[in-house]
Amino acid sequence: MGYTRAQVAAVIDHTLLKPEATEADVVALLTEAADLGVYAVCVSPPMVSAAAQVPGGPVVAAVAGFPSGKHLPAIKAEEAAHAVADGAREVDMVIDVGAACSGELDVVRAEVAAVRSAVPHAVLKVIVESAVLLERGGEPLLADICRVCEDAGADFVKTSTGFHPSGGASVRAVEVMAGVVGGRLGVKASGGIRTAQTAIEMLDAGATRLGLSASRAVLDGLG
Repeated sequence: MGYTRAQVAAVIDHTLLKPEATEADVVALLTEAADLGVYAVCVSPPMVSAAAQVPGGPVVAAVAGFPSGKHLPAIKAEEAAHAVADGAREVDMVIDVGAACSGELDVVRAEVAAVRSAVPHAVLKVIVESAVLLERGGEPLLADICRVCEDAGADFVKTSTGFHPSGGASVRAVEVMAGVVGGRLGVKASGGIRTAQTAIEMLDAGATRLGLSASRAVLDGLG
């Protein structure tokens, strides 16, 4: 397939965002992350402290405004700041998807900028729900939102939460996103990536990070 197991593991955010997740589940996630050799773990804000307590463990990422994005910008910013104070080094925030679909680019720009200002030293990934944007406005809308995220200081654009009924990552979305920001920002493909073949397709399309809950299955598929 052109990628080794280690190469793919090195770009995985091993993810646990289920509402019912417990601290015991986070400990299990960290144990599995160490075994798999992944780059980072991604958890909900209340779980950051538990995840960050492991010396020499993976990078800890937290979400903000997750999963709906329907939070006031100040709340997203405060949530991100708390997560970083607790030990997160990366933040995956969700935009106001409704504002994006309505073409309210300034609204999206302002909320991304608010979170950027609150966590100036953290890696900021912005979840745009690409499936919805492609459905509502096609590739031009997705491209415009990616440009807005870049303007506001994002480090990555990210396809999906994995919770929206419109779907998760797609090759088409990753290609569009990478075409707009590739070489300057990272592109994180997330949502519905459960096999090695799908993961490779995302990487070939331009993804530089993968958000996976099925990390072991994906990596086992690489041999």
